[in-house]
Amino acid sequence: MDYDTLIDAAADCQLSVVGAFHPGPDDMAPDGTGTLVILAPREPGFWRHLQTQPEAQDGAPDMVDRWSARTIGALAIQLRAEPLFPFGGPPWHPFITWAKRTGSIHASPVSLLVHDRQGLMVSFRGALALRERIDLPPPPLTPCLLCAAPCETACPVDALSEDGYDTSACHSFLDTQDGADCMENGCKARRACPVSQRFDRDPAQSAYHMRHFHR
Repeated sequence: MDYDTLIDAAADCQLSVVGAFHPGPDDMAPDGTGTLVILAPREPGFWRHLQTQPEAQDGAPDMVDRWSARTIGALAIQLRAEPLFPFGGPPWHPFITWAKRTGSIHASPVSLLVHDRQGLMVSFRGALALRERIDLPPPPLTPCLLCAAPCETACPVDALSEDGYDTSACHSFLDTQDGADCMENGCKARRACPVSQRFDRDPAQSAYHMRHFHR
């Protein structure tokens, strides 16, 4: 197993490796984990691919989580790894902490996580706990380093800042007519990120997640 093989195997499942690290005893990874790998939707094409899958056509709830469990579960068998998910708890796996440990995912000026290729649109479908300690490339610098941070002023109700996320203000705004843009196309702060604008995520996917967030 090497890093390139891992990337190719994930890509075959319409997934991207957005970070990996070698866990220590305080990282709450499964015992014996040599490398922990974080997986996200692969773009372009993730949402279009998902619509062809059984989970999107059977009328049952939580199609994205169910697709993730099936697909990453099968990938884990292929790679002889343990699948881990950010849903299905409690108990909950510390995905935010794990993401930051990769060095590829950072806290942005609005406290949301940001990735060098996916920007503020980064999301996690699951993780793989590999027994092997595979060699990893050096992590990239945060894309926020030389950015003018348009995300800081994009939210109409200033719900996002370096101090955290005012979810009450966000939900109240989404209930208004002006909130329709965020509901239909995704969070304005996330979309303002220059890296997010280069990341070809289908607005229908953002709308799906916004509906689940705001229900």
